[in-house]
Amino acid sequence: MQVGVLVPQGWKHEYDGWDPALAWARTLELARQAEALGFESEWVFDHFHTTPDTTDEITFESFTTLATIARVTSRVRLGHMVICAGYRNPALVAKLASTLDVASGGRFEVGIGGGWKQDEWLAYGYGFPETRDRLSALRDALEVITRMLAPGRATYEGRFASVHAAVNVPKGIQQPRSPIIVGGNGHDVTWRLAARFADELNVVFLSPEQIAESLPLIHARCEEIGRDPATLRLSVYASDDEMREPGQARVDLIGRYAQVGLARLVAFPGRWSPTEETYHRLAEDCLAAGIELERA
Repeated sequence: MQVGVLVPQGWKHEYDGWDPALAWARTLELARQAEALGFESEWVFDHFHTTPDTTDEITFESFTTLATIARVTSRVRLGHMVICAGYRNPALVAKLASTLDVASGGRFEVGIGGGWKQDEWLAYGYGFPETRDRLSALRDALEVITRMLAPGRATYEGRFASVHAAVNVPKGIQQPRSPIIVGGNGHDVTWRLAARFADELNVVFLSPEQIAESLPLIHARCEEIGRDPATLRLSVYASDDEMREPGQARVDLIGRYAQVGLARLVAFPGRWSPTEETYHRLAEDCLAAGIELERA
């Protein structure tokens, strides 16, 4: 199992009261440190203002943050956990993804989901469609993005998104394309979309035991369309609360996640304290759990 980390953006109030320039410098500092500590990947949220309560505090925009992190790192994989499909035209998302893949030297992964944060949607003028429509829009987005990342021009006519002989050059560096991650816990729709379109399914805040219970259904979603379940990687964004305290309990939890057979565990140590010590102690707990890190 590989371990990735979310870098601070302020979304969960980790930068309340900070000067924006100092917060930005800390984010880049921690991104550099996380790579040096050996974490496999670095991730950002795709949100516009703080959660769970909306305050007039820092939340750095996700694509800008990743583009800058790409310039101060050289090895770690980079991506969103996850892009909100409703916030951008999916053809634009594909264009952004392709450019980021080139800018990062072939390290970008396209994580995407249907979106859920109602107050944010309404504040930014997106409305807030019913769940079924948000998921239908996610399906159209995945159709567009996969076609935009494939060779040639892209054409697709959907209810929520369309492209017509759209050119996307450069396509990115990775072959056959940047990996696509579908994020969410929805058994009926989201997991079927992951089976249909994604290289990886990312579940949120599920315990190792809950993941073990879910594996037969995740496999079934692949088998429904004739896909080998072994070809769909599985990852988890682990609970901030469960991953908060360093020590043996966290070591044991990381070990239990590894035993489930996950491809990747993602944690957000900076949620509670955006400091170098916080990321260093998570690295130490990963090593104690038997996780190999790619230390410089």
